[in-house]
Amino acid sequence: MREVVSETGSTNADLLARLAGDFPPPEGFWLMAERQTAGRGRLAREWESIQGNLHCSTPVHLKPSDAVASTLAFVAGLAVFDTVERSLLPRTSVMLKWPNDVLVREAKIAGVLLERQGNHVCVGIGINVSYSPEILGRKTTHIGYENGKFANGPESVLDLLEDRFAARLAAWRQQPLSHTLLEWAVRSHRYDDQLRVTDPTGERLSGNYRGIDHTGALRIAPQGSAERVLHAGDVMLGWRESEED
Repeated sequence: MREVVSETGSTNADLLARLAGDFPPPEGFWLMAERQTAGRGRLAREWESIQGNLHCSTPVHLKPSDAVASTLAFVAGLAVFDTVERSLLPRTSVMLKWPNDVLVREAKIAGVLLERQGNHVCVGIGINVSYSPEILGRKTTHIGYENGKFANGPESVLDLLEDRFAARLAAWRQQPLSHTLLEWAVRSHRYDDQLRVTDPTGERLSGNYRGIDHTGALRIAPQGSAERVLHAGDVMLGWRESEED
């Protein structure tokens, strides 16, 4: 089930309002906007929502048997990874960046934003299909640039995404959480990759990637100190000692 609007502020905001009502949309419903005027990403960042890219949201209704809701970020990340990979040329380098981005050769091509309303989670997804939004200090790319033969639009990409999200959500529910986390981990950072993480308080930490724990938290080993476990933060790939404060 899909609803497409030509323009709105934010598909996440619209879907959250519906989830707060008496008749929340069922799982499998997707709200897509051709353009957003108030798109947003993690940590309250604005997200440029250009017509020709995919901006959409879908609900997940939490069940008592479900894993912790925050791990839906890994479900969504895997579904987006699958979608992007299938839209690009074979052997294109695609990776997941903790906790919620998809990169192509270190340039962001997609992102995920989870927001909760009671026992409902709104999963917002943005995929750069035809244009690369400008993000200060970060590289971006889009499917059309990476695959010059790609002639499909956002709705065709959503066709793929709907199928892959349903499959990844079913696996999250039917198999141990470790299965989803492993599937995510093998598509993400390499052990010992250099990362810089800014946590929600603004503290900045640089170190080497040590994987994720059983909850999906990031494990990082700063130089000269004990390994840290971070449950939230903003990751930049690579760092140099000369950049340290």
